[in-house]
Amino acid sequence: MLIRRLPNTLVNQIAAGEVIERPAAAIKELVENALDAGSHNVDVVMRDGGRSYISVTDDGCGMSREGLGICIERHATSKLPSDDLVHIKTLGFRGEALPSIGAVARLQITSREADAEDAWTIKVEGGVVTDPQPAACNVGTRVEIRDLFFATPARLKFLKAARTEVSHAEDVLKRLAMANPEVGFSLSDEKRTILRLPANSGDLFEVRLKRLSSVMAREFEENALPIEAEREYLKLSGYIGLPTLNRGNAQHQYLFVNGRPVKDRLLQGAVRGAYQDFLARDRHPLLALFLELPSEMVDVNVHPAKTEVRFRDATLVRGLIVGACKHALAEAGHRASTSVGNAALGMLEAARARGEQGGGYASARPNTDYTWQSKSSINYPSGRLSDAVMDYHAPLSDGQTGFTQSALPGAEDFIPEARQEHFPSGLSERPTEWNGDPGESNSYDINVDNFDHTAHPLGAARAQFHENYIITQTADGIVVVDQHAAHERLVLEKMKAQMAEQGVKTQMLLLPEVVELDEDAAHRLVKRADELSELGLVLEGFGAGAVVVREVPAILGERANAVALVRDLADELAELGETLALKEQIERVLGTMACHGSVRSGRRLNGEEMNALLRQMEVTPHSGQCNHGRPTYIELKLADIEKLFSRR
Repeated sequence: MLIRRLPNTLVNQIAAGEVIERPAAAIKELVENALDAGSHNVDVVMRDGGRSYISVTDDGCGMSREGLGICIERHATSKLPSDDLVHIKTLGFRGEALPSIGAVARLQITSREADAEDAWTIKVEGGVVTDPQPAACNVGTRVEIRDLFFATPARLKFLKAARTEVSHAEDVLKRLAMANPEVGFSLSDEKRTILRLPANSGDLFEVRLKRLSSVMAREFEENALPIEAEREYLKLSGYIGLPTLNRGNAQHQYLFVNGRPVKDRLLQGAVRGAYQDFLARDRHPLLALFLELPSEMVDVNVHPAKTEVRFRDATLVRGLIVGACKHALAEAGHRASTSVGNAALGMLEAARARGEQGGGYASARPNTDYTWQSKSSINYPSGRLSDAVMDYHAPLSDGQTGFTQSALPGAEDFIPEARQEHFPSGLSERPTEWNGDPGESNSYDINVDNFDHTAHPLGAARAQFHENYIITQTADGIVVVDQHAAHERLVLEKMKAQMAEQGVKTQMLLLPEVVELDEDAAHRLVKRADELSELGLVLEGFGAGAVVVREVPAILGERANAVALVRDLADELAELGETLALKEQIERVLGTMACHGSVRSGRRLNGEEMNALLRQMEVTPHSGQCNHGRPTYIELKLADIEKLFSRR
């Protein structure tokens, strides 16, 4: 076969296949051009999901007649004043978007500079260019695309439904809007306005949060934790949501690098590491992080659509993200998402609107019969830990003050001999005996008028109902606490602190386990051997494509599958570059121990015990959610309660 040069029209169509894969991609390129032109408002219109018509109008600097003639040529751009591909300060710089669009659609560009008397327009249809003509236009640029992919009908067949294509375009605009809160954006289909985000002015942190809450979720502003951290040449800012404000997918996780929205596995791994013991694996937090670093430390030229970047030191970036997020979560203390209380009020309001009434009032009177359920009636996991848990919860005989420690290797480091140590100060070792009148409420009288609500935001305990929930009175409302979930978090944090202080105990294997892997996976594991040993996994290289495991974390027990564990770690290092699997297994064991070593549902508490639990929650990090990401308490404001009873 003879080698030949492809015609320019075909070259542009090939380029369009890489850059303009769908209408949203064309909109992204055009809006980025508008932002680089210094626009304050960008308006986008779509018809038929972008198939038949797209227009992007801005109020930027505009282009001259000569500029219009050059901008539709391949690799023509104003974004690179020199031939430097390292110090890139703009969003678009390849110079392929406009000629690629013109090669597969009917393109018309109308533009006017600020000091020009006339506007000019130019047309491109399937790669055929007309001369610029005078036109009417305000200062700025309007780009119109008609019949997208008419010149490449094969690509047209792969487009989705109009609603799907519009949703992709909306996502593109939202990402660019989050990075540019000072710019106004709108998206419409000429019949209705799909998205309208007005321009904001003021302090960057404040306007950024306002824009984020407009894009992500209305309750995000109330439940966002500020992020501001620096390390060497990196600067990280933004907001992350409380763990109790979460979603079933990771669509609301955003990373911006030097103002450029990017999709990167680095963010997914870093976020998973920061939230690993606060959320279940199928739940995802809401966040938006903005990373700034010198342009020579990041390559933004690795993807035709400029959606991926490559960092010179990815480990440093990951460490900064994880550290900053963990610090913010620790600073949040006992905070829980306000959306939890709002959801409860919403359900009450909906029930009232339907005219539903419960089958009776929930009594705060405790059950006078404290019964112990046998092991057969409770679905506990089998094994040594289960036996220790059952011993822990079994009724104490007269004079008994402790229990036999678990035989699980390593568990003695976390389960103290005296059961009293498992509880915050003031919680008794045995269930509270109820000797009062059966009709009397199990409430705790306290002078609320003299109570220091500023020092104790969770309020004063007033009653326990259904032997699981604590009612407290705060300065401006009430709080309902799930005693088991709350104490579960307290016990876990205590165990984590002990583990950090004492280190992870290891258990030597009687016969070292040889695990065969591919050569690259084995090399990655051996390279991280020191980090793994700190987590209790001791391994070393064993030839070109294998490792030998000599010790495993004792807390995983005798049933730990060293081969499966090592292979999972190898896969995770290849995907995320971080050894989360081992950390998660250790956290999972600690969480199980904390769950079964905490105050159980059905345990009656007196007033002193209830208040001791509240005071401990106020000083314990992350006590607003249990180990599974569920809230430990719900706060209801007095004003909202009065609205339910039509008192406001």
